[in-house]
Amino acid sequence: MDSITHIVSGALFGEAIAGKQLKKKAMLWGAIAQTIPDFDVISSFWMPPAQSVLAHRGFTHSFLFIALASPFLAGIVKGLSRNQSMTLLRWMALFATEFAVHISIDSLTTYGTAWFEPFSHYRVSFNTIFVADPFYTIWMLIAAIALLILKSEKKVRIRWIIFGLVTSTLYIGYCINNKRMISEVVKEELNREHITSTRWITTPAPLNSFLWYLIAETKDGYYTGYHSVFDHSASSSYQYFPRNDSLVPPSAAGDDFNCLKRFSQGYYTIQKMNDTLVFNDLRFGQIAGWQDPESPFVFHYYLQQPGGNRMVVQRGRFASAGKEAFSSLVKRIRGN
Repeated sequence: MDSITHIVSGALFGEAIAGKQLKKKAMLWGAIAQTIPDFDVISSFWMPPAQSVLAHRGFTHSFLFIALASPFLAGIVKGLSRNQSMTLLRWMALFATEFAVHISIDSLTTYGTAWFEPFSHYRVSFNTIFVADPFYTIWMLIAAIALLILKSEKKVRIRWIIFGLVTSTLYIGYCINNKRMISEVVKEELNREHITSTRWITTPAPLNSFLWYLIAETKDGYYTGYHSVFDHSASSSYQYFPRNDSLVPPSAAGDDFNCLKRFSQGYYTIQKMNDTLVFNDLRFGQIAGWQDPESPFVFHYYLQQPGGNRMVVQRGRFASAGKEAFSSLVKRIRGN
């Protein structure tokens, strides 16, 4: 998830675990603790882009990291802290809970979270919520602001903690239900269109849980499309993209290509763009694809120009952040 979500979620859990001992500082420690797993982004400063996308949400998002880092950091903080009311076990509980919440939230998104590193490279991604969803974060943000304003002695603080965590959790339940509904529609549509799919996924479009993006894999390529929970009819147009593996010569099928294939979980296409080959990770959708089914994919990597791939995940999102794209998103959410 985005940094704001981790910060406010961390603040609420910090208050819940250590508010009595640390007062409002518990919110700060909670926010810091839940941000720590994302320190892996610094790997992009020395690792090639294709490897850094795998390093992010890698080992620091694993159960082994929680088991090792929680007592280690708790011991350091306990040794430096002057607050004797915080025992070592409570510091461990704070760090372990924040890390566990962090990797759990991240696993709900499309990017993938390496829970089992280094024993398995499998990345957990439930494709249930978009990486930044204001409808999920807003409740925790409101609660965190209220806790910052209220005095530490106020008993009503516990009500704000419950409000922020329960309402955000209920929203996740709403997302899961929307995914279930959309999945049923997709099954019917694929059968009606006589599309024989070996596997398929649905994942939310940007900033909401109302419009969903579909990828259906076939023998040689993929069908993609969008479904809104407010669609008046089940019918939707699908766009087909061939996988085009044959376009990749042996000279280009090196470490970058293999890393990207693993990262994409097999949902990728290759296309020729000007004089270079482009690797598209289909899971992140197209730039305003609900408006233009021919638009470029958000995640596109230049296989023969590795130096031009910095911010590879974000650049497509920035390109679709304009007013026109947002207006078309709202229009498509309203239904066909």
